[in-house]
Amino acid sequence: MNNINLKPLGDRVLVEPLGREELERKTLAGIVIPETAKEKPEQGKIIAAGMGRKTEDGKIIPLSVKTGDKIIFAKYGPTEIKIGEKEYLIIKEEDILAIIE
Repeated sequence: MNNINLKPLGDRVLVEPLGREELERKTLAGIVIPETAKEKPEQGKIIAAGMGRKTEDGKIIPLSVKTGDKIIFAKYGPTEIKIGEKEYLIIKEEDILAIIE
């Protein structure tokens, strides 16, 4: 897998964005999506996850996602970072819209 020494804090996750070549090029109905209609990927794979959200009384609420999950996230939610030559995103759990099963 990936050898990244980065542990997100709290309810944040480290995500590797899925490249265009990894995204489906057809809809479920079989309609082909042209390359010009595609935007920046809003899907990714969780590489590392924090412990969870801390409540006011100090309890930790675990994340509902885990390392390895493929997710869909809000377009303007992530913080972009670069580790070596690769780009990653740090995303708060509240900006994760769905898990791709």
